[in-house]
Amino acid sequence: MKIYFRRFPATGLLIVLLLGAVNSIAQTNISSSQTNKNVFQNPPVADTSKVFSLEDLQLLVFRYHPIVKQAALLSESARANVLQSLGYFDPALKAGFHRKLFGHTDYYNNWNSELKVPLWLAGADLKVGYDRSVGTYTNPETRTPAGGLSGVGLSIPLGQGLIIDARRSTLRQSKIMVQYAEAEQLKQINSVWYGVVKDYWNWYYAYRQFALVNEGVELAKRRFEALSRQTSIGDKPVIDSVEAYITVQERIIQKEKTRIELQNASLVLSNHLWSAEGNPVELPLDAAPQIVDEKITKPQQAVLDTLIGNASGQHPELLKLRSKGAQLAVERSYRQEMLKPKLNVSGTLIANRNNFRNTVPDYYDFNWSNYKLGVEFAFPLFLRAERGKLKEVKIKQRELDYDLQQTGREIRNNILASYNDLSAYSAQLNVQVQSINNQQTLLKGETQKFELGESTLFLINSRESKLIDMKIKRESMISGYQKTLAELYYKAGTRQDVSLY
Repeated sequence: MKIYFRRFPATGLLIVLLLGAVNSIAQTNISSSQTNKNVFQNPPVADTSKVFSLEDLQLLVFRYHPIVKQAALLSESARANVLQSLGYFDPALKAGFHRKLFGHTDYYNNWNSELKVPLWLAGADLKVGYDRSVGTYTNPETRTPAGGLSGVGLSIPLGQGLIIDARRSTLRQSKIMVQYAEAEQLKQINSVWYGVVKDYWNWYYAYRQFALVNEGVELAKRRFEALSRQTSIGDKPVIDSVEAYITVQERIIQKEKTRIELQNASLVLSNHLWSAEGNPVELPLDAAPQIVDEKITKPQQAVLDTLIGNASGQHPELLKLRSKGAQLAVERSYRQEMLKPKLNVSGTLIANRNNFRNTVPDYYDFNWSNYKLGVEFAFPLFLRAERGKLKEVKIKQRELDYDLQQTGREIRNNILASYNDLSAYSAQLNVQVQSINNQQTLLKGETQKFELGESTLFLINSRESKLIDMKIKRESMISGYQKTLAELYYKAGTRQDVSLY
């Protein structure tokens, strides 16, 4: 044992310097953590009282996330369009008064008023009016008795517009657009949640990676201190202390790298955190992700069949395309209606009654002897504009059918692809867990051999570093599996039940 002291006469001084350097690095890390409020403390084990679970995140996102709130406005906007379309069926009251008096001559004194009530049936309009046109130079065609004339009439399109007209077409299409808006709303919310879940599991991986690297730093420090004590009494060569110190330095560098990655991952996750007042909220420094069992099994085949079945009928993309199809069907009916000739008939029963206090009718009350009748006919000879528009609608319907076929197939294959990825992750993770157990056995055996002087510090550090890398890879697989699971539900047009965690 004295041989070591003869070869290294300054062994004690070297050990003191190395220990001082390690302590200096440690103190520097502590001070930097205290001065920078965004730098995380060393969390080797998650405190269950500070766990920020995916279910907690879901409650915050669906209550306060601005994009989720914005998506809710889509259906409200569509309903506002329905209200606008209903305006075409609002009763309308109009009135007008015109008079000319010159040189003590009453040229004309005209009063016209009408209440028009659009009817859904047959596109007809009910009209109730009162006219009074008197004066020296009033047009005889419009002249009325001094008391004026009242009338009740009906205007009916017997040709074009009888089955469906522009206002009924607009109203039906606006109602269909409510379904389209609801599907788009669901799609946007699912997209937001999928992005949130991915950011959460990225944060989980960064947190676990930092914890494992930090654990490696602590192990390297303890080993260096133990070797330093053994070196000081001559049990181990100083070169082992130097190698142990280099390992400490390498792991401290890796720790600082993972610290920044954890900080950035937490900032990205904080993008989704908002308060009830609409103010941004930061992820707490001491927050920890939920604990996930490393023994993961993929969803059963029944779950896959259910997702595929639900996606075929309830996927937002398919719902949007079907809503477009229903809208085009209404448009096609309207364009076919436009091929008919215009034949509008209007009739009005007129009377000189201007009030209804007298219940006894006289000859000039409403009867079939006093009326106004009008007929309007128009028909374009070639119908090129109408036929072109109808053909355009038919082409859009064919395009939509092709989109439905292709989109449905892509959705199904995307679901199957995500499920296959889950199968691969599950199998790889099981093998990785077994490999970690085997590596721990090798490290334990190598440590025992080193204590007996039959191994080297280099082999121990190599096996320990590999074990840490394997554990980090395991956490990466867990994170990848969870993100792929969220992708499976997203591809199916729905969201996973995070309460199952």
